[in-house]
Amino acid sequence: MLEYSELKKLLFIVNPVSGKRMALKYLPEVVKLFSDSGYAVTVMVTGRRGEATDFAMEYGSDFDLAVCIGGDGTLNEVVTGLARGHIDVELGYIPTGSTNDFAVCHELSFDVMTAAENIVKGETRRFDLGKFGDRYFSYVAAFGAFSGLSYTTPQNLKNVFGHSAYFFDAMRELPKVKPEWLRVSAGDHICEGSFIFGAICSSTSMAGVFELPKSLVDTGDGLFEVLLVREPPTLIDYQEIVRALLTQDYKASPYVEFFQADRLMLESRKKHMDWSLDGEHGVAPQRMTVENMRQFMSLKS
Repeated sequence: MLEYSELKKLLFIVNPVSGKRMALKYLPEVVKLFSDSGYAVTVMVTGRRGEATDFAMEYGSDFDLAVCIGGDGTLNEVVTGLARGHIDVELGYIPTGSTNDFAVCHELSFDVMTAAENIVKGETRRFDLGKFGDRYFSYVAAFGAFSGLSYTTPQNLKNVFGHSAYFFDAMRELPKVKPEWLRVSAGDHICEGSFIFGAICSSTSMAGVFELPKSLVDTGDGLFEVLLVREPPTLIDYQEIVRALLTQDYKASPYVEFFQADRLMLESRKKHMDWSLDGEHGVAPQRMTVENMRQFMSLKS
């Protein structure tokens, strides 16, 4: 048996209320699996929003591996803490949220024990991180229609209905969609106007509603995929937009803009504009920069 000083150290950050509260149910089994795999495990359970960021930033550098169990919001908090602390430690993610876009894109297992086993036995790959002003995102920064579903949909609906809860909430949100005026600059490429939806992402899945072609998305190439949807003048145009998004044929509608960039300048007419960062609420000032931090994080899976 290895002495304690010889064991690798694992920080296990647990969100007990994510998804259908699976984390606490499997906690003893997962800790045992990690321990049997040669790790000294320290468990930290979050009790408020933002606490996972505090845990990761304050303690992450003391460990060989940081693992979180929860949804994309929990993951966002952890990568934010590691990024703010300039901590380059291997990261493991056990997805137990309602949508888990990051897990879908990176093909992580949704079975808790399989995901845990893949973390200790799998390989490490690096992925891009987005810097949004002084905040970070692991897969998407979005605004407009559907972008806020992850944080506006009540937690009890997510726990009972899972992914379907987002569609219930989407139907309620549709009549309330208001366009946002925005100027997006990426070098010489400039998009300006009123948009009902926008996403800066490095993922094939967004809010469980939209998908991007796998052939275009490389989560470690240092480039964002940028999708902007202009305000349509008629219902027919709106239907055309939906069809273009569902078929991933973005040229099928003149109201859909799609391009790739590593750095963007955003300018709005509002002092504070609402955004969603990995499903968590964020706010952008009138003028700000979004940067791709190429292969900034190490994912073990």
